[in-house]
Amino acid sequence: MSKLLVVGTMAYDAIETPFGKTEKTLGGSASYIALAASHFDIEIGIVSVVGDDFEQKHLDLMTDRQVNLSGVEIVKGGKTFFWSGRYHNDMNTRDTLVTDLNTLADFSPLVPESFQEAEILLLGNLHPAIQISVLDQMKKRPNLVILDTMNYWIENTPGQLETVLGRIDVLAINDEEARQLSGEYSLVKAAEAILAKGPKYVIIKKGEHGALLFQKDQVFFAPALPLEEVSDPTGAGDTFAGGLAGYIAASRHISFDRLKNALIHGANLASFCVEKLGTERMETLTSEEAKKRLQSFKDLTHFTVELD
Repeated sequence: MSKLLVVGTMAYDAIETPFGKTEKTLGGSASYIALAASHFDIEIGIVSVVGDDFEQKHLDLMTDRQVNLSGVEIVKGGKTFFWSGRYHNDMNTRDTLVTDLNTLADFSPLVPESFQEAEILLLGNLHPAIQISVLDQMKKRPNLVILDTMNYWIENTPGQLETVLGRIDVLAINDEEARQLSGEYSLVKAAEAILAKGPKYVIIKKGEHGALLFQKDQVFFAPALPLEEVSDPTGAGDTFAGGLAGYIAASRHISFDRLKNALIHGANLASFCVEKLGTERMETLTSEEAKKRLQSFKDLTHFTVELD
């Protein structure tokens, strides 16, 4: 069975949207990624850190999904990373109200021996120095290394980020970050500039407008499924990444065409994530529901063009 190693945050969030509010809910990139990837027949391991305030029920949620938590450090007397945000009416913009790093401030990742030869490595949105440390701990280079980053690291740690970019295969960022990283407004030119930095593939996420996949002169567009209700976009990008990585790990094959399918699986799972606040929908989602909605994606994108 193929192994997927996820490096990211396990956190608590306080979220307010026009459709609801929660004072404390499970969050963090690794949480969303693992919940999404658990829908595939693979072994999943998380490397992260939490305080001893992290509730047992949330640890049990992961282990019940067969997620290995041997790489999760629980700091005695420490507090778990906390984020609070409020979304605007358009659900595309938000205000960050609180960011308490807590135990994450001194996080030094330790990859369990059982996952040091994982076939797929997903480096979540963390300081590039942490991402480099994890890469250095792998006994052999994974078959595919996927990286997520954000504008803060692009602006404040450009040198270290450049180093990471030279050691990965897939970079997954949003359109704003792609423009900032490349200095190009056109997303096609932005992808070309980023590919020149080292990655073999670039995925540019456009939220409710889908995602683009680039490899040299090849481009693929995956739409987002039109939904009747969107309650909370928090974690949708991480869920997308988890679905993508989970599919690739399960398929044991890496190619542009296989990544095209992976994007659809990621978009499919992300469409469930936004239906409820926080991880609520992902905690109850069944594989049967996910499989059924894949048909909707197929219907959305399948057409025949008649050429005279």
